[in-house]
Amino acid sequence: QAQLAESGGGLVQAGGSLRLSCAASQRTFDGNMMGWFRQAPGKEREWVARISWSGGLTAYTDSVKGRFTISRDNAEYMVYLQMDNLRPEDTAVYFCAGGLNMYKNYEPTYWGQGTQVTVFV
Repeated sequence: QAQLAESGGGLVQAGGSLRLSCAASQRTFDGNMMGWFRQAPGKEREWVARISWSGGLTAYTDSVKGRFTISRDNAEYMVYLQMDNLRPEDTAVYFCAGGLNMYKNYEPTYWGQGTQVTVFV
């Protein structure tokens, strides 16, 4: 059922880094704004980052600014989330999202199944 496939999650010590990858298809990727969401224990799913088709426009939720970097490789249908200086509060299931609709509060059209990121002290 998954339209996108995330990988790269795992267990990491606070202050460490992880790089998440999202594999898409031409159908779910081309021309689309892509992004990442996450859901922490006991929390609602929240938007983390998004990137325009050209890659020239990126945006991040305040809590990850300066620490996370979203990027994409249009030739390979891939989107990435580089996460540096991880904090325990970053612990969550991270979801790749595609086809974010800028006219509908950036609501995604496509979702991955999620990858677990756990940050310990």
